[in-house]
Amino acid sequence: MVFISKYLIPKGYLGLTLYPFIILKKKQLLEDKVLLNHERIHLKQQLEMLVLPFYLFYVLEFLWRWLWCSNWKKAYRNISFEREAYAHETDLEYLKSRQFWAFLKYLRNYDI
Repeated sequence: MVFISKYLIPKGYLGLTLYPFIILKKKQLLEDKVLLNHERIHLKQQLEMLVLPFYLFYVLEFLWRWLWCSNWKKAYRNISFEREAYAHETDLEYLKSRQFWAFLKYLRNYDI
């Protein structure tokens, strides 16, 4: 289910996924298949981690990477969940062949 809300999306972002919802900043973004695919990858990640552990792991990994690089945007882009989603957002068929817990291969340190 997709909602539109310019108030719930942090500055600098276009969308946010809070299982089972995708929240977009503008109605026009409903046409952005790449963004929607990115957010659907997050839905799959959240579901396979039983939702709440996903958020805990996401925050802890972000904090670890932020301490590691001292840069908010770089820390965000290096979170394993984000790395998987960005790597496959243009492959609109990715979720059909995605392996269970595929984000794990993105856990190693990697500087984008």
